[in-house]
Amino acid sequence: CQVVGCDHQLGSSVKEDNCGVCNGDGSTCRLVRGQYKSQLSASKLDNTVVAIPYGSRQVRLVLKGPDHLYLETKTLQGMKSENNLSTTGSFLVENSSIDFQKFPDKEILRISGPLTADFTVKIHYAGAADSSVQFIFYQPIIHRWRETDFFPCSASCGGGYQLTSAECFDLRRNRVVADQYCHYYPENIKPKPKLQECNLDPCPASDGYKQIMPYDLYHPLPRWESTPWTACSSSCGGGIQSRSISCVEEDIQGHISPVEEWKCMYTPKMPVVQPCNIFDCPKWLAQEWSPCTVTCGQGLRYRVVLCIDHRGMHTGGCSTKTKPHIKEECVVPTPCYKPKEKTPVEAKLPWYKQAQELEEGRALSEEPS
Repeated sequence: CQVVGCDHQLGSSVKEDNCGVCNGDGSTCRLVRGQYKSQLSASKLDNTVVAIPYGSRQVRLVLKGPDHLYLETKTLQGMKSENNLSTTGSFLVENSSIDFQKFPDKEILRISGPLTADFTVKIHYAGAADSSVQFIFYQPIIHRWRETDFFPCSASCGGGYQLTSAECFDLRRNRVVADQYCHYYPENIKPKPKLQECNLDPCPASDGYKQIMPYDLYHPLPRWESTPWTACSSSCGGGIQSRSISCVEEDIQGHISPVEEWKCMYTPKMPVVQPCNIFDCPKWLAQEWSPCTVTCGQGLRYRVVLCIDHRGMHTGGCSTKTKPHIKEECVVPTPCYKPKEKTPVEAKLPWYKQAQELEEGRALSEEPS
């Protein structure tokens, strides 16, 4: 006989990790272990021990005491069911194979998994004595950080830059969710944004051009003519602009004169008001902090703060009052080693003279430049 690995290759010794991934490193799930102690009360007949989510593996629970375990399940489609676990044996619950052992003072529940539904293990109080439940299982990390593509370039030509970001992705529902779901798992480390240059080609010299309109030799029909739209009442976030409409007539020589409106009624009148600049206003986007400028003691750290418009382009127009600060103090916990001071060696000329001249020069600003 020859060994076959989980990769279905003859002679392969590759095995699944605890998360069920062939030749995996165990990073797609986390070990959950804990203990529950029953707390009897007159108002409650049962209580939840632990919720075990869809996809979990190697589930094992041991109850010690007079109480009894039972299961509640909920599928991804929302179907709910209950199982009282009344007798020893192996049986299927929502297509998951359950192994249950019942003893006079102990109950053991095993599910190899992966679970095909969300399982909630509950305890049903049966006696005056307290019970305890120990449980252990591998829970899949269903929310993981996913790096985005690069945002649009900050300039269309002449050199700009673009950044990536990270979004929290729900592997179970195959969609992007709020970042807080990924922060729940300490194993998840948010990838830092990347920055690259783009559109480095020089900008072409702008040649003005005029649109040449063909001249109609026939006498044209009266038509609606409008003035240009007024400036938008708001530069972003939604505004309105207006214009005036009049019916005009053009003679064979090209002279335009206003006429009564009924002469233009063969075509619908153009709108005189329209919404404008309905896109969101630019917002400040603060990037990740740089490392501290020192390796010990107190230093500074910096970050890039960009004003980003609704297309993700670097722009202007953000309020300076709401701009996040770009510099802050930071402390590296490593203490700085300070050697014992020795008597300084006196500088000989001309170094001493130069040092004096530098000292008398103007004080340098502490701001970076």
